[in-house]
This record gives sequence, structure tokens and C-alpha cells, in this order.
Amino acid sequence: MTTLQAEHSPKTDPKYGGSKEAILHHYDIGNEYWRLMLGPAYAYSAAIFEGPNDTLEAAQERKFRWHMKSAHIERAESVLEVGCGWGTLLRMISEEPQVKKVVGLTLSDAQTVHLKSMNLPKVEIRTENWAVHEAAPGTYDSIISIGAFEHFAKHQDSEEQNAVVYRDFFSRCHRWLNPNGAMSLQTIAFGTMDRKDASEFMKTEIYPDSDLPYLADIIKAVDGLFEVVAVRNDRFDYARSYDEWFKNLRARRDEAVALVGEEEVRRFERFFKIGSIGFRMGKIWLLRLALRPIHNDWNVMGTPSYAEGHRLA
Repeated sequence: MTTLQAEHSPKTDPKYGGSKEAILHHYDIGNEYWRLMLGPAYAYSAAIFEGPNDTLEAAQERKFRWHMKSAHIERAESVLEVGCGWGTLLRMISEEPQVKKVVGLTLSDAQTVHLKSMNLPKVEIRTENWAVHEAAPGTYDSIISIGAFEHFAKHQDSEEQNAVVYRDFFSRCHRWLNPNGAMSLQTIAFGTMDRKDASEFMKTEIYPDSDLPYLADIIKAVDGLFEVVAVRNDRFDYARSYDEWFKNLRARRDEAVALVGEEEVRRFERFFKIGSIGFRMGKIWLLRLALRPIHNDWNVMGTPSYAEGHRLA
């Protein structure tokens, strides 16, 4: 362990790997307000759209199915979701007949209340940071994280400190995964924008104590731990997701104001507009990655049956 790693850890920084205060600031403003904006899918991350007439709900389910396929849920008995939101994916995974246990991690108290009220079979909800999550080696067959990675690092910290956090996350996931398991990750990332030019409004009013990675940061963090099976940049999908949420908010604006007040609604209207423009301009990207853990027992003959199961459309 390097000196930087020793100095920068969950033991020395209570916000390491994700600030609970920042999560509460953004997410714990009312579950009904979020439901109003997000619609029936109740999912706060980029969907996968197909065609101009696609609905947000169908596109969100398509997104979740892509991640389930990438993480090979069809052969998993134990699954971890890091940053489980309001439980749409947890519900879908729990409905898979071979799945025996699903663990969902969140730092949001409001999400925890909602998730526990769902009484999902085979699902365990933990209000817990991944950086203090404990699991024996090989505990999970699949790990999925959608829209949480953005909260792991902090814009106030140095790039070196953030690199330590990213590497730590993937190291833990590698250890927790069954050697024949798989992982799927989705995160917003810097595209053509320089980190120093990031919006002060986004850093202070929307996502305090958070930072975005570059694709290169992720590739460096997984080096020697995971093989990248697939990577895609679906930035236009996130722009359209923001547009759909904005439409939902505008359509029921009076209800939204009654729930959270005029100032909060205006903040989100500005947020969705800025985000949509940023994705369309390529300043920010939406990355989806399918990952396979690297192990020392790989050989020159390869493992055809294993590789077959990791092919993606």
C-alpha cells in the first residue's frame, strides 16, 4: 500500500467513496417528487432509446436488460447492485428464477424507506457505502452499478486521490466476484470538457462532493483486474432522458412546486437543460461497460464455453 492509499481511505475520510451528505442533498428531497419526474420506470439514469417513438419506460427497461445481460444475470445466484436507486433493477433481478440473493447498496435514507416498503423477495437492502461493504471473496456472481460511480470521487480532491478511490472500488469488486462472474458499469464521464471547466452550478447546487471520471481513468483503474468486454458511449441517450424528465416536470409543474417549492423546481429545470446540452455537445459522455474479471488461471487455449457466454450483441 502506498502512502497516498494509507492516507486516503475510509478510516481517514468519512466521505471516501461517496458523501452521504451529498447524496441526501440531491436525492432525499421527496420520493413523490422523483416519481413525478422519472415516470413509471422510476429510474434516474440514462435509458437506451430505439427510434423517435420509443417511450421512456420501454427505453429504461431496455437499459436494465442490457446491464443484466452484460453482468450475466441469467447464470447468477448472488448479485450485488451498487447504487440501487428506487429498486427497479432489483425487482427485475429478483424475478429471475435462478437468483437466490440480491444485495442493494444505497446512501439515501429516502430510497431505503421506499425499497424496504417494496418487500422484494430475495432482496437485502443496505444503507451502506461500498467502501465499507464486507463480502467474502467470490460472494457474488454478478455486480451492477448504474449511475453511482459519479459520486465516488470528489471534485475538491486531487486526480491522484480520485484515482486511489477508483482503483479501490474495482479491486473490491474483483475480490467479491466469482472468478467466472461478470460486472456491468454505467457512469457519466467527462468527454471533451476539461475537468477545471466543469460547471460551478453542477458542482455546488446539484452534485456537491462528486466528480466525473474520464474514460482513461476507468481503463487505468481496471487495468490487471478486469478485461473490458464492451464499452459504449450513449451520450445522446442521456440527453433524451433529460429531455423526457424535463417534459414530465413541466407537465406537472404545479404538483412539483407543491411538493418541493418553486426554487427546487427551477433548479432541476436548469439542471436538465444544462445536462442535455452538455451531452449533445460531447462535453460529457455516458459510458456503459461490460467487464470480466482477470485471473491467473487463464491459459493459451482460452476457455471457449466461458467466452461464448460473454459475447454481447
